[in-house]
Formats: sequence, structure tokens, C-alpha cells
Amino acid sequence: MSLPRLHLPGRAWSRREFLLAGGAAAAAWPMLTGPSSAIAQKGVKLSSYPFTLGVASGDPAPDGFVLWTRLAPKPLEGGGMPPENVIVDWQVADDEAMTKIVAQGTAVAARELAHSVHVEVAGLQPGRWYFYQFRAAGEVSPKGRTRTAPRADELPDRLRFAFASCQHFESGYFTAYQHMAKEDLDLIAHLGDYIYEAAGKEKQVRQHVGPELHTLEDYRTRHAQYKTDSFLQAAHAMCPWLVTWDDHEFANNCAGAISEKADELPETYLFRRAFSYQAYYEHMPLRKAQLPKGPDMLLYRQVAFGRLAGFQILDSRQYRTDQPCGDGNKPLCPGVFDPQGTLLGDAQEQWLYKTLDASPAAWNVLTQQVMMARVDRLVGEEKAYSMDQWPGYEANRQRVLKFFAERKSLNPIVLTGDIHTNWVNDLQVNCDDEKSPVVGTEFVGTSISSGGDGVDQPKTSPQLRSENPFVKYFNAERGYVSCEVTPKTWTSRYQTVPFVTKPDAPLVTRKTFVVERDKPGAVES
Repeated sequence: MSLPRLHLPGRAWSRREFLLAGGAAAAAWPMLTGPSSAIAQKGVKLSSYPFTLGVASGDPAPDGFVLWTRLAPKPLEGGGMPPENVIVDWQVADDEAMTKIVAQGTAVAARELAHSVHVEVAGLQPGRWYFYQFRAAGEVSPKGRTRTAPRADELPDRLRFAFASCQHFESGYFTAYQHMAKEDLDLIAHLGDYIYEAAGKEKQVRQHVGPELHTLEDYRTRHAQYKTDSFLQAAHAMCPWLVTWDDHEFANNCAGAISEKADELPETYLFRRAFSYQAYYEHMPLRKAQLPKGPDMLLYRQVAFGRLAGFQILDSRQYRTDQPCGDGNKPLCPGVFDPQGTLLGDAQEQWLYKTLDASPAAWNVLTQQVMMARVDRLVGEEKAYSMDQWPGYEANRQRVLKFFAERKSLNPIVLTGDIHTNWVNDLQVNCDDEKSPVVGTEFVGTSISSGGDGVDQPKTSPQLRSENPFVKYFNAERGYVSCEVTPKTWTSRYQTVPFVTKPDAPLVTRKTFVVERDKPGAVES
């Protein structure tokens, strides 16, 4: 990746610094503090149905959740909305028929946020399912189903959720979501690469609208195009989501304020990051706490499901230092062991430790992007490790694993996306010693569609397993992972589809793994 940088990755940018970095052009960037609602229309007339992108909910709390929609009669033509802000009515009900209303109100679909709506509902009962709906311009949205989290002191009998990542629109159909929407899930966690900023390298079965993304309108249109997928809409409408990004929501292999492209100026890069972050917020069920400020957006946070599971949702892109050794798969060069090298940034890393120390959860779930296990990617005596993943930041990786080892009651589970393949990894402080104690378990989920059609077992699978004995499973199909969590056990089912380049692929449960509480390490069931 390129070397020039104006500021250290992970540093919070002040408005003055950003304006200085971007020059006079940056003065046009609105530092958002929330939608302006002084003037908003209720009886506005629109050209066609405005709820083309569906509805969604997220980040459940014991007394509420976030509700989302965006008004977009012409989603691939800039949205098709008038320049005015628009009043949107919302309702939450106990029943699907929406006759037992328990909460309701109005929100402003603001022009500066692409007429998106983020409603933070509160005052509801814990551990309950609800239904919701929006109304605007004489039209009614699809219904969504969501739930509150259990009470903070409650230990539920069960949590069922799925996690997914990497859904390249051009590379295949989102059939995995078609199957996921049929499961009885309490939550869905998305681990990044919700959109792709550029064309894929594999066979294209659908086409992106527009070129590689650079402007705010580019990013908005790309998000809107993905949201038009009916299977993705159905999965959003079935239960609340926990979302975080990886690199392709912005730019490939992004690392802090450093571009992968050597000829891209830092100020141009950060301007593009600001656009991508705003479009991401506009299309996700996120709270006002996540509202971006120029090129900064606070995305790491915790969402608890009573005392059963604490989800520590991480951001491994915005605050990291540059990938060492020139990126790619490389031997362990000195830069890997640089104590200043960081994947999380100092503030987020300290937040993680404090959050874990205070967590009463039976299971603590690091909901994050890139693989933590140090996997040798080469067959034979030579070794190579991914510099874009945790092994490229070994000092940071060791600190986290040693923290796991010192606090044996955490029961850490690491959920990972990014690499378009399925893995189950036992996490060890010393992975070079096969007898080193296991301190946590990592479940890596494959892509929804990225990479196109996959295969169950690549030819290199036996050698990969033999050279990395902590790898318990490897698979290269598309799909998602469905998890069932109880106070005593964690069960992960690897759900795959044999193809994505044509519709209607069947669902196959390839493998099931179980982790017992206070006994780290996955066992095939």
C-alpha cells in the first residue's frame, strides 16, 4: 500500500484538520449532527412507491431497538425524492396485523441523509417480539419483525442467530439469504463487505449500476442497488441485525487513512471515506451514536443478549496501521512484530478489554472482520501469512490472546468473515506448539456470493489442515453460519449452497461444531 499519510491512523479528526487536509473543497462537506427538521412536509406527492428498499431493525436493547427505512421511489436514479424533508409515521405493534399498537410517532426523512429514517424506539418490554411499519406520502411500507433484548440480569435459555459477510452483487445471487430468512433467528450479524466498491474478478451474473465508487451519490446508489435484492430485504425484515463493515464498503484493503493506491492523495482518500461512511449510515439500522462526522464514524460498540451473550462489535479497518511487508501473503517479516502496529487502534483495544472485564455474559462474542488464527497459506516448508489479517499485526494479536488466557471465564468466541471460505480454528497463544492450551474458538464464515460458485473441499485442503493443526474445518462453498447458544453450549452449523451463479440452490448443512462452556475449542458434532 502507499506510504504518504497526513495523520496517524485511528486519530479522531477535528473539523479544522479535515478542512485543512482537503483544502477549500472540503468546506462543502457537511459535518452532520442529525437531520434538520425545521421544515418537513407530510402530504408530499411522490412519483411512485417510496419503500423500494424495504425495512430493517438493529442493535436491540432490553427496552427497544433501531428501526430503519429510506424513501426512494427511484432508488437507482438518485432516490427520486423532492428536495424537501418528509415526515414519516412509524408504528410498533404486538401483533402482525398491527392492531395492538404499543409505540408510535413521527420521524423526519431528511434530504441530507438521503431521506433515510433511523428511529430509536424505547420504553418496550424486554425479551419480546414486535412488528413495525412506516407510512409516508400516502403509502405503507412492508412490515418488519423485530425483538427487544432480554433484561440485563436475565440468563435466557437460548439464542439463535446467523452471521454472514461478503455479498458481491455481480458475482452471484443472494440465495443464502433466501434460506436464512426461513430460519427461526433472534439476530443476524453482518461482518462486512455489505457492498463492493468495484467490479469483481469472477464471472458476472448481475451488473453493478455505475463505475467504481468515488462520490457520495456513487456510494448511495450502490447501497440502494444491493438493498433492492428481495432475499436481502426479507432477511432484514425478519429480525434485528448487528452490522459492522470491512474494506469494500469503502475501498479494498483500506488501512486507517492510507490508500492502497500509491497515486491517491491522502486528502482525496479521506474525502471518499467520508462519503462511504455517510452512505453506510444512511442504509443501516444504526443509532445516532454512529452518525459519521466527516471521515470518522464510531462503529465499535457492545450489544448484550442478557447474561447469555455479549457481542463486542469491532472495527478493524478505521484505526489500523498500514499492512506490513507490503501486504499480501508473506513470511513473518520484522514489521509483523512491531509493537506499534495495530489492527484496532489504542482506544478501541482498551475499550475491548474494559468491556470484556465488565461483561457478565456466559459467552463473549467478538463480532469482527478478519481471521485471527495464524494460518500458513503455503504448502511445504515455505511459510506465508496474510498481512491484512490479525497475523500481520502479531503484537496486537498476542495481546488479545493473552487477555483471553488470563481470563478463563470469558468463553470468547471470535466470529470472522472476509475471506470467502469457511473455517473452524482453535485459538492458541503459541500456535507453533500443538500442545499449547486453547484459549478461544474462531468461527469463520464464507461469503454470501463473493467468489462465485465454490467447492466443498479444494485440493489443497488436506495439506492446509496438516500444516495448521489448530484448523478443525475448511470449506470453500458459499453460504452462512447458523449458531445456537445456550448457557452450557455453543453450536455452529455451516450452511452452504452449491452454486450462486444461478437461482434456487439448495441448502446443505455441511458440518456442525460444538463448544462447551469453560472448555475452549470446537468439537465436530
